[in-house]
Amino acid sequence: MTELVPIARPAVHLPTAGGVPWVGANFWSRLGGPLMWRSFDEQLVLDELGILAEHGLTLTRSFFYWPDFHPEPDRVDEELCCRFRRFLDLHAEAGLGTVPTFIVGHMSGGNWDPEWRNGRDLYRDVWMVARQAWFVREMVTRFHDHEAVAGWLVSNEMPLYGGVGGQMGASGQGADPSDVTAWAQLMVDAVRAGGGIQPVSLGDGAWSREITGSDNGFRIRELAPLVDWLGPHSYQMNDDPIRQHLMPAAHVELSHFNRPVVVEEFGVTTDFVSDTGAADYYRQVLHTTLLAGATGWIAWNNTDFDLPDQDPYRHHPFELHFGITTTGGEPKAPLLEMQRFRALLDQLDFPRCRRTDTHTGIVVSSHLEAGYPFWDDTDTPALRDALLQGYISARLADLAPAMIRESEGIAAARLLIVPSVKALSAPGWRALGEAAEAGATVLVSYSCGETPSQRGPWWPKLDDFFGVRKLLRYGLNEPVPEDVVAWRFGEDFGDLTAGMTLSFRAAGTPDGRCMLPVEPDGARVVAEDAHGRPALLVRDTGAGRIVLSTYPVEYFAARSPRVNPDDTVRLYRAAAQVASALPAVVVDDVNAFADVIERQDGRRFALVVSEAGEPLTVGVRSTEPGSRLLDRDGQEIHEVALAPYGVDLVEVST
Repeated sequence: MTELVPIARPAVHLPTAGGVPWVGANFWSRLGGPLMWRSFDEQLVLDELGILAEHGLTLTRSFFYWPDFHPEPDRVDEELCCRFRRFLDLHAEAGLGTVPTFIVGHMSGGNWDPEWRNGRDLYRDVWMVARQAWFVREMVTRFHDHEAVAGWLVSNEMPLYGGVGGQMGASGQGADPSDVTAWAQLMVDAVRAGGGIQPVSLGDGAWSREITGSDNGFRIRELAPLVDWLGPHSYQMNDDPIRQHLMPAAHVELSHFNRPVVVEEFGVTTDFVSDTGAADYYRQVLHTTLLAGATGWIAWNNTDFDLPDQDPYRHHPFELHFGITTTGGEPKAPLLEMQRFRALLDQLDFPRCRRTDTHTGIVVSSHLEAGYPFWDDTDTPALRDALLQGYISARLADLAPAMIRESEGIAAARLLIVPSVKALSAPGWRALGEAAEAGATVLVSYSCGETPSQRGPWWPKLDDFFGVRKLLRYGLNEPVPEDVVAWRFGEDFGDLTAGMTLSFRAAGTPDGRCMLPVEPDGARVVAEDAHGRPALLVRDTGAGRIVLSTYPVEYFAARSPRVNPDDTVRLYRAAAQVASALPAVVVDDVNAFADVIERQDGRRFALVVSEAGEPLTVGVRSTEPGSRLLDRDGQEIHEVALAPYGVDLVEVST
C-alpha cells in the first residue's frame, strides 16, 4: 500500500579543507586575461587574491590556457608550470584554495586550439583523447601535492568546444553520449593516475538533457557517478524579473543526482546592468540557490579587464566587465554581496545545515530527458518552461517544492503538482493515481503541447482518471481567444472561497494556447470560466483527490513577459491548504517567500526573500502549533521589512 511520505530535499556538502564552504571567483589576472601566464605579475596577482580574501571569499577557479601550457603533443611548457606553482604559492599566502581547470579551449566567446590539434575530434579520435589525458595527468602530477589545490576541473564548457548533439563545435562533429561519457571517464582516471585525491568534476556547465531538455551529448545520469560534484553555469536572459532571479535555483534543483551541487559559474556584465541591478542579481542568485540545495558558489569572474584589443574581448567587449572588482582592484557591488553572503553562511554554521523536508513535489516528466522514439523535441521547450514556471509559482506560494523525476518513481507526497504537461509515461499516471488513493492531492494542468505533432493530451483514460467526459475532436484543439482567462469559484477550495475569482493571462502558440473542454462525470466543478465551462474540477478518490485545471496556466505564464507573480501562486497555496502541505513558515504576500534550513543542533532558520523591486513589509507566521518566529535579537516578530529584492533571516523557535 502506498503511503504518504515527506520528500527529502538534497543539499549535499562537498568535503572541503577545514569544512569551509566554497565561495569564490573564477580567476584571470587583469594583466592578460587568458594570456596572463605569458606576462605573469606576482605582485598584481597577490593583490588580486588579497582583495578576494579580504571580502570573505575562500577560493578561485583557475585555468591552464591550453594552447600555452600544451604547445606540442608530448610537451608541456615548464616555464609556465613554474609560474603556475608560484600562483599556487600566492593562494596559500592569501589563505585561498583554487580549482585548476585543464582543457581550456573555450573561454568568454572564443575557442582556441593548440596548433597541433589540426581539427581532430576531441571525443572520438583516440590519439586526441590520449593527448588530453596525458596533459591532465602531467598537470596533476606536478601540482597535486600543493596545499592550495582544492579540486580539479577537466574542462571549461566543453559542449561549446567539443561539439554538441546535433550541432558542430570546433571538432566539426556533433557529440554522441557514449563518446562523451567515455571521454569523461578517461579524463577523471587521468586525474587519479597523476596522484590527484582532491574532488574532481567536468566543468561542462551541467547543460545536459536532464536539465535543459536539449541534447548536447552530456548525460548527468551517466556522468554523476564519475565526478565529485555537479556544476551548473547560469547566464539566463529572460522577460520576467522573478523568472530571471529564480532560474538558476530551478537549474540547481534539477541538478540533484546524489552529488554536491556547486554553482560553478554565474554573474553579470556591468555593461548590461546598473550597479544596483548587479547587486540585486547576485543577492537573489546566492540566496535562492542556497535554498535550492547548492553548497558552493563561484562567481564569474574576479576582475574587469582593460584589454579591448585582445581576443575574445575585441569582438565580445561586454566580456570585459564581468568582474566583481574593477580594473583598479576596487570591489564592485557583487563582491560586497558575496561578502555579506559568506557572513550569513558563517552565522548559520552552514556545513552543519540541511534543507528541511517538504510535502510538495513538482513532477518532472520523463519526456524531458528520455529521448523516447517519435517524441517531437520541438515540444520539449514548452514542457520544460512550464515545469520551471511551476517551480516559480510554488516558490512564491511558500511551498518549498522538490523536483520529483518521473523516471525515478513518483513519491506519494501530500501535494503533487504536474504543471501544464502534454505527456507523462503510462506508469507515471498510474503512480499518480496510487498516490491520490493513499491521500495525496494531485494537481494537474492540461496541455496539448506547443506544436501540431500528435496534438492532444497523452493521458491514458483521461475521463476515468479525472472524473470527466472530454469534449475534444480528433486533431483539433480548443482555442483560447481571450487575453485574460477568468475563473469564478462556485465552492470553497482552500482559502479560495465561493464567489472569488482568479485571472490568468493567456499566451503561447496557436497550438498551445488552448483549453480542455469537459463535462463532469464523477468530479465536482469547483470553478468555471467566463463561458460557464469547468475550469477546476476535483475527483475524490480513496483518501485523496485528483484536481484538474482545464487551462495550461503554467504554460500561459511561461510564455508571458513580466507576469510573475500571477494567480497560479494563489491556486497552489489553496491546493497546499487542501492537502495539509504548508511548510513551517509562510509569508502573507505573493511577492515574497520563505524557506527553512535546519542545523544539526536542531535550531531552524527561515530565509525570507523579496521578489519586489520596492521596499516591502510582509507578514510571516509559523504553521506549527507552539512555534514562534524570532528576529536576530531574539525578539518575537510577526512581520519582516525587506529592502528591494532583499533577504532577511528569522529563527523558528519551538
